[in-house]
Amino acid sequence: MAEKKKTSESNGNIVTLKSVAAHVGLSAGTVSAVLNDAPSAKHIPMPTRERIIAAARKLDYRPNFFARSLRKQRTFTIGVIAHEIGDGYSSAVIAGIENSARQKNYFFVTGVHRHDPELFDKYSRLLLQRGAEGLITLDFNLAHSLPVPAVAIAGHKQYQGITNIVLDHHHAAELALKHLTGLGHRQIAILKGHPDSADSQSRWNAVQEVAHELGLELDPELVIQIDSTDSTPSLGYPFGKKLIEKKRPFTALFAYNDISAIGALRAFQEAGLRVPQDISVVGFDDIPAAAFHYPSLTTIRQPLRRMGELAVDLLVGQIEHSRDWEQEIAVEPEIAVRESTGRAPG
Repeated sequence: MAEKKKTSESNGNIVTLKSVAAHVGLSAGTVSAVLNDAPSAKHIPMPTRERIIAAARKLDYRPNFFARSLRKQRTFTIGVIAHEIGDGYSSAVIAGIENSARQKNYFFVTGVHRHDPELFDKYSRLLLQRGAEGLITLDFNLAHSLPVPAVAIAGHKQYQGITNIVLDHHHAAELALKHLTGLGHRQIAILKGHPDSADSQSRWNAVQEVAHELGLELDPELVIQIDSTDSTPSLGYPFGKKLIEKKRPFTALFAYNDISAIGALRAFQEAGLRVPQDISVVGFDDIPAAAFHYPSLTTIRQPLRRMGELAVDLLVGQIEHSRDWEQEIAVEPEIAVRESTGRAPG
């Protein structure tokens, strides 16, 4: 009898909150709080939340505002939640999302999280209430599964129903450090990413691993933790000054991202240091500004636009049940060698 009910639902009958509640043996209010990511859901034990989300996915419950009244209604809408909308990283990824969504006749709506879990919860709840059939997150560490299919760009937590698009950080660190050591650099400073940035720990782990493999000793005094969430080149400026003030010798900098590299580069130039004659600088991401800054920035290129396109392909495949769920998709970095790196002085 239960099998017959499941088949009926998959053939088009509306799956309601009451259906999900009956399936898990809980009240409709509890199920509603979890599936709408309401503030009160924080007080519900995580195993219970996961059980509700799993049941909603199994029954193909769609928490959009049309489903309450119209049968088999589709919104063809995707929610996108980024750290910021206009920074170089997010704008490049969103350009890819727009291109792929347009080709598939999907519409997307954006929100921001600024690495604030409460802000993320707010926007995810609003997007779901407004009919988003799936979510794409950018640079955010998810804390749990979501009630709809989701793709996390730079996702590192493993949850059912969420596909992580990740960069091969070990290869990225190899490209950067082998490039610098090949130019004779041994005293290399590092700008570590903000702890809330999704890639921060994975990238730092990879840098340490590759440095060990190359027999390169990283001076702890030359490893600077970024503690600002600024998304402009001023992000790296004070940390570039801090490196100079330490008066520890270094001939190269490998920065967490391009905007911090550009900011640090400015601090070096203000101190009378030449780039790359005195200090070489390597960034990460290859945002559009990297090639047009002076000197143009050597950087590790992430295929940001392609990552956005891939996220839509994966998400729509899940929404339309035309593609099997994949837990993780890896993309490969490249190095763009430009004017900001040269041979180590002396």
